Amino acid sequence: MNTVKQSIFKDLLEHKGIQHNLSVPRLAEQILERGEGILTATGAVRAETGKYTGRSPKDRFIVRDEVCEDLIDWGSVNKPINEDVFNTLYEKVVSYLKDKEKLFHFKGYAGADAKYRVPIQVFNEYAWHNLFATQMFVRPSKEELQTLEPEFTVVSAPSFKADPKVDGTNSEAFVLISFKKKIVLIGGTEYAGEIKKSIFSVMNYLLPQREVLSMHCSANVGQEGDVALFFGLSGTGKTTLSADPYRRLIGDDEHGWSPNGIFNIEGGCYAKCINLSQEKEPQIYNAIRFGSVLENVVIDDKSRNPDYDDTSFTENTRAAYPLENIDNIVTPSIAGHPNTIIFLTADASGTLPPISKLTKEQAMYHFLSGYTSKLAGTERGVTDPQATFSACFGSPFLPLAPSTYAEMLGEKIDQFNSNVFLVNTGWTGGAYGVGERMKLSYTRAMIHAALEGELNTVETTQDEIFGLSIPLNVPGVPDEVLIPKNTWTDKKAYDIEAKALAMKFHKNFKKFTNASQDIKQAGPLYYSE
Repeated sequence: MNTVKQSIFKDLLEHKGIQHNLSVPRLAEQILERGEGILTATGAVRAETGKYTGRSPKDRFIVRDEVCEDLIDWGSVNKPINEDVFNTLYEKVVSYLKDKEKLFHFKGYAGADAKYRVPIQVFNEYAWHNLFATQMFVRPSKEELQTLEPEFTVVSAPSFKADPKVDGTNSEAFVLISFKKKIVLIGGTEYAGEIKKSIFSVMNYLLPQREVLSMHCSANVGQEGDVALFFGLSGTGKTTLSADPYRRLIGDDEHGWSPNGIFNIEGGCYAKCINLSQEKEPQIYNAIRFGSVLENVVIDDKSRNPDYDDTSFTENTRAAYPLENIDNIVTPSIAGHPNTIIFLTADASGTLPPISKLTKEQAMYHFLSGYTSKLAGTERGVTDPQATFSACFGSPFLPLAPSTYAEMLGEKIDQFNSNVFLVNTGWTGGAYGVGERMKLSYTRAMIHAALEGELNTVETTQDEIFGLSIPLNVPGVPDEVLIPKNTWTDKKAYDIEAKALAMKFHKNFKKFTNASQDIKQAGPLYYSE
């Protein structure tokens, strides 16, 4: 594993006020002393991110050079920027940070599996960003810290604003990834999620080249050691459904699937806080305590209690906390090969089956599609559900072509005989506005049946529009709920909605020109010119 010579970070490492791997209490003290955040009644610190309350995808670029030019899937997601622009901006940021009174430095790992983890370091202008990094990545032991040589480096200077006309960026904010220099350069945005997601993008580049499938999913393990993966975009219930009192959590967002099994890429969780309550999501609610970081959550001035229902700053309120704040976890965050893979979708058309078993080819098709309905509240400006497709359920973070990840998934499904299910947590009995959201108790029962192997031999019927195999019986779920058309009063309206959705799948899939004919034919049966 090639590491970057630390001499190129000499100016940062020799900063007169640099603070190396501070403890959580000392970082909390620094945050309060420097006025970067406030202490809340939970013990967490709350920081505000100002103008940028979410990722800034239009400001993310990858340096185009001889190292990665032939590997990157260039386009609207992976936008190129030249080396000269990066080098000049890097020098400006380092010069800017040198004049700061303090600089915060974290060294640790991305990846819980010692064989596949990537040593990283993070230089932060802000103490609260350094606490975020400390909680989100895998912390080294004292012994490991002595010999840890970082392979990849994040340099974060939120207060440094680029001049697009001079610096060649899209705006004042920038997230630049150089795979040649192994540096992520962040500036102009205080949103801490850029640190987490930039390293995830790095892992999505490195791991497939090391025979590891990197995945945007949650994972848990049962009492018998059976492993399950949960893929799903925002609003599909990924976090809620993977948090199971009878199963231990491996991780909630980023994982690698190596020849040895599953491992968590992170050491913490970055949970959405919108409408968070102890009743609905007790694990997350109780995990937000001392050492946690709250982003853009409204805090009562007198009591210092968080108001998770208040969206005054943004709907994208967040909490970052270490995995050990959750009781029911796997330590270390590694497990065997997945027995069951769940693709979650919240279909607002109300036409996809609540659960269906996928063939390998169908699994690859729906993995590449990454379909859900974007719901009100999941993204600014969205008031009515919109069909959305995100390749591999994580398109914004994939430097390589989606087919790379899909082919690896197909190979692993074959090799380890994993069962794959598509689960619709969206609407039933009609589309959004007419039908109703699938009962959580029904969804839990379906997932339980899938995890317990109860659906492996049950009789199925093929959906005539989508071609999916629908179980005719699931314990704890009324039979009539399993066939979407049976739940609709207006059957003609169902056919119109279902065929319209089928055509959206076909239209989206046209961009995957390299997909095999078997995978292309694994999509919806209905097709209209």
